[in-house]
Amino acid sequence: MNTATEKLSVREKVGYSLGDLAANLVFQTLVTYIVFFYTDVYKLSNAASQTVIFWGGILGGVMFAPIMGMIADRTNTRWGKYRPWVLWTSIPFAVCIFLTFSTPDLGESGKVIYAFVTYLLLVSLYTANNLPYASLSGVLTGNMAERNSLSAYRFVAVMAAQFMVQVLMLPIILMVGDGDQAVGFEKIMTVFAVLGIVCFIVTFLTTKERVVVARDSESSVKDDLRDLSRNIPWVIMLAVVVLVFATLALKGGMYIYYFNNYVDEAALASFLGNIGFYGFIDGLTSLFASMGVNFEWPREATASGYGLFNGGGIILMIVGIACSKPLADRFGKRNIYALFLAVSTLFVLAFVFIPKDAIGAMFISQILHGFFYGITIPLLWAMIADVADYSEWKNNRRATAIIFSAMILGLKGGLTIGSTIAAMILASYGYDASLDVQGEFTLNGIKLAISVYAAIPFFIAAVILFFYKINKQMETQIEGELAARRTATL
Repeated sequence: MNTATEKLSVREKVGYSLGDLAANLVFQTLVTYIVFFYTDVYKLSNAASQTVIFWGGILGGVMFAPIMGMIADRTNTRWGKYRPWVLWTSIPFAVCIFLTFSTPDLGESGKVIYAFVTYLLLVSLYTANNLPYASLSGVLTGNMAERNSLSAYRFVAVMAAQFMVQVLMLPIILMVGDGDQAVGFEKIMTVFAVLGIVCFIVTFLTTKERVVVARDSESSVKDDLRDLSRNIPWVIMLAVVVLVFATLALKGGMYIYYFNNYVDEAALASFLGNIGFYGFIDGLTSLFASMGVNFEWPREATASGYGLFNGGGIILMIVGIACSKPLADRFGKRNIYALFLAVSTLFVLAFVFIPKDAIGAMFISQILHGFFYGITIPLLWAMIADVADYSEWKNNRRATAIIFSAMILGLKGGLTIGSTIAAMILASYGYDASLDVQGEFTLNGIKLAISVYAAIPFFIAAVILFFYKINKQMETQIEGELAARRTATL
């Protein structure tokens, strides 16, 4: 089989993308709500939340990722190296999802211990599941254009998960929990857990590993580590992943505090009325009532405004994703990723200048950021697959999972750093979850968190990408030479 020209069917691309839908229902929840869940729902202190998130992320994500990468690269079954792990981890992962977002009353110390153990298990199972899943994209096909297409499919699934979590989840939590957020979280995460099992099974059944490494090209752990240390594109992409996900976790986790505390509620309610949101909800309520269904959307302006704010960004992200492949095919992944990451950073920084009652400006900045950042989204994992090809091209050995494990390490590191910084900012600026109204110093800290502090890692990542040498010309050279080698070994 010529893996360089192998085309992936729509069925396989959709089946593969469902794995990202399942994983991102959890990942987006962690990015968006984990700090809020611990501080405002489970009522842990700021310091305890910071400790749980930091050490759970370090142990279960950062330290475990390279170990899992080596294990996955050395797995050999009749289903391949990576597909089996997607299946094997599906049920344990689902159990940990449920446990992490449960809120048993165990006393102050007991709650901290419970939160740490369940979060550590969740992050570890996420690593054991998602690392092989991500590595799978590097062995479905050796065709880089097909990888671009596959990345576009999977990140449409990511956007669907992000829409469900960031737009609909908070109002639904209030609805299904009858105002009790703890009950709402538990019910929603139970649904996510069951859906995850189904999606991972479909991914396993619909995909096939085609890029098979000859036995004599397999490497030792020492070889893997030596190759990584010499792989400059890998080092750069690791840094980019850490920086990008630190920003996503920081601003994503702080938006709910921004809406709950900084945004002027009266101005937000007026904005929602002016754009016809409440009229739409009333019409929807009447429609469901005529069908005998009791539909009661929460009337809190904050929950609705927060959802619409995220939704506007996500919709434009999807438009950006649609523009990504043709731009990357023509100009190369590196150039397009660096350019539009830098442009999107400007609209993150813009929030520092927006007053609390300028709701329209907030929404405009969010949707423009969403569009330009959306162009970069499908390219990240495709670039990491290219780094695995670069390693094979340079060293005549392929170690896909160890390459991807470093990126999962970076993702978990970024998530841990961003969420920990969010908790640190809340503590440093005096956030008190028991207060109905926060002080001006705290409000300023929340605004800085989603603007200036969040923009810094994005900007640094855009700059260092210009030192990443796998440009369009090198992509073509690597693809052609690897195809010739693989054909020669058939």
